[in-house]
Formats: sequence, C-alpha cells, structure tokens
Amino acid sequence: MNNFFFGIYPYIALAVLLIGSVARYERDPFTWKSSSSQMLRRRQLMIGSVLFHVGVLVIFFGHLFGLLVPHEIYEAFGIHAEAKQLLAAIAGGIAGIAAIVGGVMLAHRRLVDPRIRTNSSFWDIAILLMLIGQLALGLISVPWSIATAEHGEVILFMEWAQGIFTFQPGAAEHIAHVPLIYKLHIVLGLTIFLVFPFTRLVHILSGFAAPVRYLFARKGYQIVRTRRQAVLSARGSNPPASAKQPAE
Repeated sequence: MNNFFFGIYPYIALAVLLIGSVARYERDPFTWKSSSSQMLRRRQLMIGSVLFHVGVLVIFFGHLFGLLVPHEIYEAFGIHAEAKQLLAAIAGGIAGIAAIVGGVMLAHRRLVDPRIRTNSSFWDIAILLMLIGQLALGLISVPWSIATAEHGEVILFMEWAQGIFTFQPGAAEHIAHVPLIYKLHIVLGLTIFLVFPFTRLVHILSGFAAPVRYLFARKGYQIVRTRRQAVLSARGSNPPASAKQPAE
C-alpha cells in the first residue's frame, strides 16, 4: 500500500490532472470558469477570498520550491535541514491559519445562503471542503514538524518528491516510516490533483497561461464604434466608417 499510494498514485493523479485539464479545455471551454457569486454576501466573499487565496498561494509555492529545489542549493546559502523545516513549519502555519479562516468563511457562505447553495454544483462544495481538510491536516502536522526539526525529516519528503518527478524507482521508500499525519496530507493532496480537472480549480491555470498566451498571441483588429454609430447601425442606417484599432 505504501508503494501504491506514494509510488504509483502520484503518477495517476498527475496524469489525470494534465490530460483531464487539456481535454476539458478542448471539449468544454465554456465550463472553464470560476462561476463567481460575488453579487451575494459580497463583504464575506471579499474577506474570505483574500485570506484563502493569499494563504493557499503561499503554501503552494512554499511546497513547490521547498520540495523540488535540491537541498544542495539551500545548503549553499547556509540553510540546513533543521532551519528549513522550522521555516517551512512556521511560515506554512501562518499561511495555513489565514487560508483555513478564509476557507471556512467561504464554506459557511456557500452552505448557509440558500441562493448560493442552489447555484453551487457538487464539486463546488466538495473541492472547497477537501481544501479545508487539507489545510487542517497541514496545520495539525505543524507542531510535530517543529518538535522534530532537529531530525531533518524534510529531507525525506524532498527526496520522495524529486524521486517522483525524476522517475526514480523506489521513491516511496523515502517516506515509508514517516508519521501517519504526513501520509494523510500527501494522499489528500494527490486526490485534489486527481479531481482538479473536474472542478472550478481549472481557472487557476488561466492565471499562469494568460500572460504567456498574451505575449505570443497573433495581432488582429477589432471594430470600434461610437455609441451613435452603434445606434444607427441597429436602426438600419449607414453610419460613418468605423475606425480600426489594433487588438489582441
């Protein structure tokens, strides 16, 4: 089971994330949205959304660079395993508290308000609860991470993650004997990757892809009309020629 969950399941989850996201974008592009409900309970949405998104982004990039950057690079800057684990636990704990407070506010808003609940899909609610659960598991592991920082357990997780991304056999063995709370945290995180393409989380990819697409988009033209020209056109009159403006 250890080999399945930490040696095979990561590839299943990442493959579904990649292929499923591409397939959804190609087959159902009009579902590629966050389905905002900002007209309802706007104040609660704004506060909860800011706390949640800032906290999650800090945690995500912390995990990304913390796990995938080789430890030798940290050592070159004088950051040893103990210091790195303490830094990850403290910074991740602060970001996790902000994110889970925001997530609970968003969940309360979505579950309690009947109008928002009616317009929420199963996955809208399920993925939010999964993310809150993932944040809770991460926060529960923080005291353990601080207490065991001198053992440098963070190195085990780095070796596992880098082993997965470099297709090394036996990567799962690196974390075979870590505490259960860490294993639950990893499995739930991989499960979130697995269901990612079927949820509103796909809009996250747009945030990364939009700048790249803008830089390489072909330049075209769009017709720009004044209000008077639009009214005349609607009435069937012949308005003056419209100006052409460069557009993306």
